[in-house]
Amino acid sequence: MQISPHLLALVVEHAVRDAPNECCGVVAVRDGVAEAVHPLENVAASPLRFEVDGLALHHLLTEIEDGGARLGAIYHSHTRSAPYPSQTDINFAAGWPGTEWLIVGTSGSEPKLHSYLIDSGEVSEVTLT
Repeated sequence: MQISPHLLALVVEHAVRDAPNECCGVVAVRDGVAEAVHPLENVAASPLRFEVDGLALHHLLTEIEDGGARLGAIYHSHTRSAPYPSQTDINFAAGWPGTEWLIVGTSGSEPKLHSYLIDSGEVSEVTLT
């Protein structure tokens, strides 16, 4: 997925804004290029995990697909650990094959953003372009 610095900044801003709780959202893509960031509410309101309203996510994904785009990435933040997929992230990713995972670490002095593909429990870092 190609993503502009502006859209990446929106993801990072969301993570910083929601700290100390984790943030979450999705990135819509068209032809491999990110076209929109869609922040979601972490209904768990937790610094340790994120949870989205399933109905709200369904409506958003339908809207994205009806507009000719598709889900390209799921993003969230880690507020107390490195921006690397946790076992919970890996388990959750099983339901979203081929979807990138953007994780923003907010525990340091500066936010750190990494992207991963998680396939059958295997984590591979993806270079952000």
